Amino acid sequence: MLARNRFLLLVVVGGAALAIISLSLQFLNLIPIAAELQAADGGAGAALGKSRKRVFPVPRTEEPNPISEAYSYCNTPNRTEQAWEGHSPVDYKLLSVQVMIRHGDRYPLYYIPKTKRPAIDCTLSTSRKPSHPLLNAFIRHMGQGARGHWESPLGSVPRLPNHSACEMGELTQTGVVQHLRNGQLLHRAYKRHKLLPADWSPRQVWLETTGKSRTLQSGLAFLYGLLPDFDWARVTARHQWSTLFCGAACDCPARNRHLEEEQRRQYRLRVSDTELERTYADMARTLGLLTRQLRAANPIDSLLCHLCHGIAFPCVPGGGGGGGGGCLTMAQFAVIRRQQLDDEADRRRAGLYRKYAVLAMYPYLNRTAGKMERVAKDNEAGRQPRGEEVFSLSSAHDVTVAPLLSALGLEGARFPRFAARVVFELWKSPPGTRGPAAAAVAPPKKRAKARDGELFIRVLYNGEDVTFHTDFCRAHDRHARWPLCPLKNFLSFVRRDMFAVVNATSYQEACYRRPG
Repeated sequence: MLARNRFLLLVVVGGAALAIISLSLQFLNLIPIAAELQAADGGAGAALGKSRKRVFPVPRTEEPNPISEAYSYCNTPNRTEQAWEGHSPVDYKLLSVQVMIRHGDRYPLYYIPKTKRPAIDCTLSTSRKPSHPLLNAFIRHMGQGARGHWESPLGSVPRLPNHSACEMGELTQTGVVQHLRNGQLLHRAYKRHKLLPADWSPRQVWLETTGKSRTLQSGLAFLYGLLPDFDWARVTARHQWSTLFCGAACDCPARNRHLEEEQRRQYRLRVSDTELERTYADMARTLGLLTRQLRAANPIDSLLCHLCHGIAFPCVPGGGGGGGGGCLTMAQFAVIRRQQLDDEADRRRAGLYRKYAVLAMYPYLNRTAGKMERVAKDNEAGRQPRGEEVFSLSSAHDVTVAPLLSALGLEGARFPRFAARVVFELWKSPPGTRGPAAAAVAPPKKRAKARDGELFIRVLYNGEDVTFHTDFCRAHDRHARWPLCPLKNFLSFVRRDMFAVVNATSYQEACYRRPG
């Protein structure tokens, strides 16, 4: 009983810590990716070479603009977006896809005292922008959701946002449209690969989400964009109680210690920023609040909602015993955003968050690796497929996607915007093909097995191929015959190599070794 109480205490403390770090993680700056036009379908190796080069970071020549970074974070669905998912050399076979998404645009989680809340309607209507061609059909289809299978407590969570005056944290119509677009992008990307047969089985599609309505609704919108009018009877929505998607492997004392160290670093940097302190004091004076009251209200969360939805920043009348009066300004918003970008740079330098991220996301990455291995075995030559999870969707939060990026070594990636997506693709080369060096030294039994083709992985973030920026494939020879990253690199990384940053060789050792 004592051990169980200790575990529950760790879960509660860890959850509270995640909520705190989520606030400070808002809007981190990531190195932008330079876009190139898609290579023509000529030589497959050359096409992949061009695709790969275009995602290398462009060195910054000037300080990032806090306002433009914030607009990028909004991810307003009003532009054409290219998706590089589904690109491979000719004749390569796509075996499986695993996706983690952040929920779409939401109403603020916090309220700035003495101000009016943003007036946003969270019901869905095709007459209101932004909209989507699938929106009406999606609304109708969600009305049939009782035919689906729902792990508790998801059956009692609404499948659509439904308040004319949004509730705190509720998914907006913008958020629904963002994920209808995401799902549709992948539908088009994977259609020619026939990833899922028309009669796909319930086991081949995996959907999991936290218990928040915004993640469940985002996951359903994404799934509908990917599989329009899907058969509810073949879908099971599975509940993840932890935002880390760690299942039964959540207990890790060292992870919580690394998180506490990271939070102390954040606090020291924040209180040393005199411009930020003056800005909070000015904002509090305008609103007639104590500075600590304003800080506790996390004003950046509400101000971001105003910015993303084109609503003027809050104002209060002047006069009265509290004094003040006036409007919060874009200049004040920019100072808070600038400090967050400074924090992101300091976070990379300190490396404390990376240690936390590795331990936080190992359970999810280990499950991802296991699914890939099972699918690969299921597709061995001569075997009758049993129907492993060919497509998996995990609908999550910024405090899930951000540590996932860090654990993979993608320290320069943009902080997860609304409706961000991370995609893991498993590919198989044509039968009888191997790298020249490997084929020359392989023993006869291995050469025979090689006729079944080799396995490769691609990792994409918001449609961009970032595989060769990950820790497990950064050193891979990009000019070799094979333009993709060998799956074995990823498996070795997850099972052992990723723990090098915490000076360990396994999750168990890293979590329970005594400090000092």
